[in-house]
Amino acid sequence: MEPKVSLEEGWNILEDLTRNADQFQQNLLEEILTKNAGTEYLKSFLDGHADKDLFRKNVPITNYDGIKPYIERIVVNGEPSDILLAEPIIGITLSSGTSAGQPKMIPLTARELDRRTYCRCLLSSVINKYVDGLDDGKAMYLLFVKPEIKTPSSLMARPVLTSYYKSSNFKNRPFNRFNVYTGPDETILCSDSKQSMYCQLLCGLVQREEVLRVGAVFASAFLRAIKFLEDYWKELCSNIRTGHLSDWITDPSCRKVVSLILRKPNSELAELIEHECSTKSWEGIIKKLWPRTKYIEVIVTECYFGINFKPLSNPSDVSYTLVPNMAYFEFLPLKQNHEDATQDVQCNGVCKESCLEEETEKEDVETVDLVDEKLGQYYELVVTTFTGLYRYRVGDILMVTGFHNNAPQFRFVHRRNVVLSIDTHKTNEEDLLKAVTKAKLLVESLGFLLIEYTSYADTSSIPGHYVLFWELTNKESNYLPVIDSKIMEQCCSTVEESLDSVYRRCRDI
Repeated sequence: MEPKVSLEEGWNILEDLTRNADQFQQNLLEEILTKNAGTEYLKSFLDGHADKDLFRKNVPITNYDGIKPYIERIVVNGEPSDILLAEPIIGITLSSGTSAGQPKMIPLTARELDRRTYCRCLLSSVINKYVDGLDDGKAMYLLFVKPEIKTPSSLMARPVLTSYYKSSNFKNRPFNRFNVYTGPDETILCSDSKQSMYCQLLCGLVQREEVLRVGAVFASAFLRAIKFLEDYWKELCSNIRTGHLSDWITDPSCRKVVSLILRKPNSELAELIEHECSTKSWEGIIKKLWPRTKYIEVIVTECYFGINFKPLSNPSDVSYTLVPNMAYFEFLPLKQNHEDATQDVQCNGVCKESCLEEETEKEDVETVDLVDEKLGQYYELVVTTFTGLYRYRVGDILMVTGFHNNAPQFRFVHRRNVVLSIDTHKTNEEDLLKAVTKAKLLVESLGFLLIEYTSYADTSSIPGHYVLFWELTNKESNYLPVIDSKIMEQCCSTVEESLDSVYRRCRDI
């Protein structure tokens, strides 16, 4: 269940957490070790002891490959979860990153779900410090579930947010006047993304006078919604004018709840929306359609463990404060290879790997605790959780930009080993190389050789896609004839098919 916390209580909790960050961190690590010291994984390093110094000395810093065998034993073979973590597993969360072309599988427990829910609850306390009157209306948040799979051990594997939306924590959440959505839960939980988008937009338009904020979890999802509105506004207006939901909306739960909101014909509202949407320019369309909107809320840079204490900052200035009771945090120090490295660092963009060099290449280097970071320093995030992640390298490269009380604030710099990223999808260099290697066989059979390639993520269209440039040469001579476009299209299809399911799903949206 989502906890009932007043705005003042929530803010006081955050202030206490950040003032006493080190104490919360040490208490959390002690609790994690006490609960999990007897697991097969930790016992191999700690011999059953829950000693924090021994933990830092003996337990290695690892990545997904280090815990993957244990997770596969649980998920595939059905072995007890206590080989890795003490708490019972209620499901598997699928990360946006991949391992050998497949989403990484991270155990989910009831306690971890409660922890995430609690953190989400505290967010209202932050935004209400900056924006008044949010309890006097509704939020048009466009939220979606994504496909899930049933593992051989019968555990359901879902993306992180889908796990939350399908949990009792979300479905049975207590009423909170600061988080009333225009879209009923049934429209959010609809597995058909097109029907879900249509119904949520329709509900938002019908309740336009009550909407105080609009948004989606990620900026890319909100941009897709605007593009969808451009394509379907005429049909949406027709539904509002007639009071009848389009017949192609076949999800019974959606039809029932949306019909209750649609209620009766409203030609006046339909004409108003038609007038605004039929103009040549859509500049300012949000305020025109939802005139009481105070702000748009989206995530531009990811930070699962953190809170933005300055939510109205420009996207390029966003920094996150890691919440000290969400996980035990350590940091691997990084250093710049040259003075101009900061010029290559972009918000949610690319930082050349050559700009940052691990100090961990030195022998006996120690990680840094949460409260011991230095302003302007770069670090790689390492976490320990109740869900089987022990000294786990998340892959996020962060830079310290300041402090909130005693807790450091970080700017997300880039994700290690990610060469391409669109929406929630991340493609590393190894997976891209495998896809290109498979596709180039099509041109090699015609006598061509792939000499070099480069790529970038094109988000100018919706959905976004990857663009690859190939440098080809002729095996037999310097003459390079024009290659049939159908062959190159086949190469593109082969690359897409070779990338993981997350990319293909994003392309299908």
